[in-house]
Amino acid sequence: MVELALTDSILSFAIPAKNCRGRVVRLGPALDEILSAHSYPPVIRDILAEAVCLTAMLGALLKEEGSQLTLQAQTEAGVISLLACDYKDGALRGYVEFDRERLAAQPVGPSLMALFGKGYLAITFDLPEPRGRNQGIVPLEGGSLSEAVQNYFFQSEQIPTLIRVGVEEIAGNISAGGLLVQHLPEGEEGRERLHAKLDHPEWEHVAIMGGSVRAAELTDRMLPLEDILWRLFSESDEVRVLSGKACVKGCRCNEEHIRDVIARFPKEDKDDMVDEQGDIAIDCAFCSKTFTITGASLNN
Repeated sequence: MVELALTDSILSFAIPAKNCRGRVVRLGPALDEILSAHSYPPVIRDILAEAVCLTAMLGALLKEEGSQLTLQAQTEAGVISLLACDYKDGALRGYVEFDRERLAAQPVGPSLMALFGKGYLAITFDLPEPRGRNQGIVPLEGGSLSEAVQNYFFQSEQIPTLIRVGVEEIAGNISAGGLLVQHLPEGEEGRERLHAKLDHPEWEHVAIMGGSVRAAELTDRMLPLEDILWRLFSESDEVRVLSGKACVKGCRCNEEHIRDVIARFPKEDKDDMVDEQGDIAIDCAFCSKTFTITGASLNN
């Protein structure tokens, strides 16, 4: 058994007899820290919590250290103008930009279309060289972000995928949990999946069992993730827990990084950024902090 805290952790698992693999995640304190950077209304807070949970599960599919997964919504005429999350080596961050007036005009429980308008979801995998970057873009369609991501895997990657995410507020704290299961009958890497089918007998069985997971199970901080997997799959098939990984809130906006980024700009652009005191102030949307790079530092 992989021993991890009951929150802010990801378990990788496999169901060998059904050629399936997956990830199960639960987020607590790290998610609270991400959400607390801004005063989000509940509906915006919950959509970001779902997005961060999805990002954790997708990012955990990456095997090479230094790889990064970015999930970003590109929208038009919706309440939300920007949603961006990323995952790198267990570090998560996320941010939503939205129109409060448009949100106030929406009914209780607005639909995905009302929140995002005409939108697309971009999922980007940044891998170490020589593999580089791979990006897929799918319409923001369906009842939830989770459904849109699920459709991405079947449409763009030809991989039958089941995704379930739950978000719940308990005593002022937000918990999010998710389950991702995929059918890989042709192997995990290096084989085309032109014959992936949603009605494959192996996949039908796993999808039914995985689809029975309850949101309350995924968000319950006192319920071990292993217990969820055994309840769902072990009665008829062997489920193997492969590895565990901790998650943290991780924003890469420190002075050293910002100074390095600024240094790459041409002198004319840097001159335009400088304020009356000769400093450059950079706001980080992810963590809601302002970093001031002094004129003396800029000349170093």
